[in-house]
Amino acid sequence: MHLAQLLRRPVVGGDGEVVGRLADVIVRLRGRDYPLVTGLVARVGGREVFLPAEQVADLDGEKITLASPRVDLRHFERREGEVLLRADVLGHRVIDVADAELVRAYDIALEQRLDQWVLTCLDTRRPPRWRGLRRGRAAQPDWRDWKSFEPLIGHARSARVRGPFARLGRLKPADLADLLEDANRTESHEILQTVHADPELEADVFEELEPESQTRLLGERSDAEIAQVLGRMRADDAADAINDLPQSRRQPVLDALPAGQRTKVLTLMGFNPSSAGGLMALDVLSMVGSSTVAEALRSAGEARALQSQALTSVYVVGEERRLLGVVTLVELLQADPAARLDEVADRDPVRAGPDTDVEDVALLMTDYNLLTVPVVDDEDRILGVITVDDVLETVIPDDWRRREPAPHPAHHVEEPGPERAPHDRPPGS
Repeated sequence: MHLAQLLRRPVVGGDGEVVGRLADVIVRLRGRDYPLVTGLVARVGGREVFLPAEQVADLDGEKITLASPRVDLRHFERREGEVLLRADVLGHRVIDVADAELVRAYDIALEQRLDQWVLTCLDTRRPPRWRGLRRGRAAQPDWRDWKSFEPLIGHARSARVRGPFARLGRLKPADLADLLEDANRTESHEILQTVHADPELEADVFEELEPESQTRLLGERSDAEIAQVLGRMRADDAADAINDLPQSRRQPVLDALPAGQRTKVLTLMGFNPSSAGGLMALDVLSMVGSSTVAEALRSAGEARALQSQALTSVYVVGEERRLLGVVTLVELLQADPAARLDEVADRDPVRAGPDTDVEDVALLMTDYNLLTVPVVDDEDRILGVITVDDVLETVIPDDWRRREPAPHPAHHVEEPGPERAPHDRPPGS
């Protein structure tokens, strides 16, 4: 049965008398199982009343037949965990998890299994009365499994029964950021509520947002709430986010940051945001030249506080952290474990000063095929490292970012696996 066909059908009592018309269908979300129809909402004499599923004798005819002529005429009130298909889903946008985009539900399919009705599919193709004809034929419905989607119900008590991650936990932070940028205020609020259950994922998502969206969404939070998010972000991204806040909010947010993160952010805010100093990450894996290859590999494996993009190389330093050389992880893996770092390192590494323009850094990376570039001061003391993803984010033109994404592969939805593990990234890394 399709919901669009069911709505406004007459509801007939056991004695054959029409008691009202169908106004909505109520389901209960059940995690991995299909939502279960638990009742109907009927409009009877100007008021909406509840009809339990057990009272419905026949749903798939031209009229909806009740097993009894008796109807409880008390006004319907939604209970915790209940979802109204017409009010909450039909005509509203849902998240297409496979394609990581917001699509609209134009119809809903209900199917009887054993003695119960369940919600099984959504139609996300605009019907012909809105879309028009294509090559002389009406556009065909696009019925897809309910498990391909994540609903945005907009009802707090219903959201709680869906669990902390549901199907959104299968999306990458960049996908979630794209969804937030396309979402309206209500939709973005619900997506953020879900993401907020995993603070590390929340920080990753905010790192991926465009500056305008990031500032808008952070601006709706208190200073303490902003600091909680920025405290888990990479220090360079946190510094950019604070610079984009209104002047009156910057200092309160800085004061609310954890001490270690605040020190890093203040250091980075002292540089031009579009310079090497403004882009660099402050945490660098550096070791003295007398360390062995085996020790360097072990240190890289244990450096969980460093962002993975900055762990492509180990920097050899001398007194006062003066840069003496660099060796990539691939070179370490292929070297004798007992060899010293100063024996296998490049003793004349490419480097940049903190005031170097990002375009010049991009040229260095291109010319020398580098994934990272160390940033040093006038005395060659290492200050930080720039990663290629940060450079690309800065130099790619804005209009390129707004291009239509490449088409996704054909839909393939697997049954959800075990609940996703929280991100294993320490705060401020």
